[in-house]
Amino acid sequence: MAFVPAKALLLTLLVYCFTVLGDSVSLAESPHHNAPSYPPVEAPKQPKSHPPAPSQPPVQPPTHSPSHAPLPQRIFVAVQGVVYCKSCKYCGVDTLLEATPLVGASVKLQCNNTKNPLVQEAKTDKNGYFFMMGPKSITNFGSHKCKVSLATSPMATCKKPTNLHAGLQGAILMPQGQPPVTSLPKPPPPYQLFTVGPFAFEPSTKCSH
Repeated sequence: MAFVPAKALLLTLLVYCFTVLGDSVSLAESPHHNAPSYPPVEAPKQPKSHPPAPSQPPVQPPTHSPSHAPLPQRIFVAVQGVVYCKSCKYCGVDTLLEATPLVGASVKLQCNNTKNPLVQEAKTDKNGYFFMMGPKSITNFGSHKCKVSLATSPMATCKKPTNLHAGLQGAILMPQGQPPVTSLPKPPPPYQLFTVGPFAFEPSTKCSH
């Protein structure tokens, strides 16, 4: 019969149409079918944190016990000074201008450390200089209770004591500075030396013109 081939042809066309239509629908449903694929991106990893190294306390330098100065030695007292005779032009004026050393003048050291005052006296040499040791019962620890003052003058024309450097009311003892160190050290004296003055006597009246 002649219709059989025609029927087979029609069936073939229908199959082809459905095949093409199916492919079109499949492409429409997956628009990214041919898009390139990439591997998943991992989040950046933080570097591993190491535990902090144990901190050592600061090293303190070794401490040494403070060195204490040696205690002062208890020794006897000695006093020195100079006495002058003032010029008659400067009577009543606290100055040693034109003054001359007074030989044979007496000075007095008085210490009130005990119930009864202890007194020592000394005379000046040709340079007006005097030196005397204090009482044996007085040491440098009690020197603040001692004073030196003028006593008498051998000159009738220059015998009025003045209060220059407290020579009349009594001068406190001032420690003498240490002498310069020499190449050959000497043993220290058995006393502490104090200095007073300089003191002065003056004429009773001013010069007559």
